[in-house]
Amino acid sequence: MKKTSLLALLSSQGVLIALALLILFGWLRYDNFLGLFNISTVLRYNSMFALVALGMCFVIMTGGIDLSVGSTAALGSVVSALLSPYGMLVGTLGGVAAGLCIGILNGVVIVRLRILPFIATLATMLAANGTALLLAQDQTVSVSYDGTFINLGQGDFYNIPIPALIAVVAYLIGSLVLNFTSTGRTVLAIGGNEDASRLMGLPVNRVKFLVYALSGGLAGLAGVILASQFGAGQPIEGVGWELFAIASVVVGGTLLTGGVGSVGATLAGVMLLGLIFNVLNFENGLGWISLSAYWQSVIRGLFLLAVVILQSRLATKESTA
Repeated sequence: MKKTSLLALLSSQGVLIALALLILFGWLRYDNFLGLFNISTVLRYNSMFALVALGMCFVIMTGGIDLSVGSTAALGSVVSALLSPYGMLVGTLGGVAAGLCIGILNGVVIVRLRILPFIATLATMLAANGTALLLAQDQTVSVSYDGTFINLGQGDFYNIPIPALIAVVAYLIGSLVLNFTSTGRTVLAIGGNEDASRLMGLPVNRVKFLVYALSGGLAGLAGVILASQFGAGQPIEGVGWELFAIASVVVGGTLLTGGVGSVGATLAGVMLLGLIFNVLNFENGLGWISLSAYWQSVIRGLFLLAVVILQSRLATKESTA
């Protein structure tokens, strides 16, 4: 009984335990690890990944996948940068609308044409990437510094980064939708057994369409923050973002097969991965290791593989215990 309880605890709360241990390690090892500047930097930068991971969480809980989120974010950054001279509101709405268009296209192709999510989102990933490069003319697009657009990514509200506040609000809404609405219950039911959900009369097609539209819209919003934070729309910046999002979702305990998931644990997964790279940067500063930015992709891939294997082993032991 104790072994079963321990396995259940590791499966459900493992990401929080790992996050707490990593924060403790960083606090004990590095000066200013919990300083205001480092905390603000980590929250501001990882808010983009948090938004992308939130949309991915809902998609994966239905048993699907969205490989287009990185390219969609890049497209959103380019569109918002092009519209930034017209103000923050227009730039933000333009970037979100661009992402929403990709998400709607994914939803239509997957739901109406019954194309596998992997194939459909792979196609839209290429389309979004090409569109971003065409609009940007194969170069970064500088944002306008005359208006208020840059405040969205670079501004603070009582020393709290605005992008972090946006991410927190998005996660609060996502948690409420998942846990207290019929739409959230339908998302989990679809991932558990789509055919049974249809036989029960649940609005399977509508909810699947909504989650892909949501994923695209949140990716577009992440692209807006990207352009505002770094002062430019970047058509190739989103490479590998889908891997970060998938890793964050899986680390949070959401099964790749769908039917089980947590919005809050996904946020913890984002922070865990973000702090891992933050710790690596501190180690670079101490001179113990020297890893280029390209190693981040290698680490993400290996970390995702390790977590999937661990998740599978825990699920097998829990079922046999």
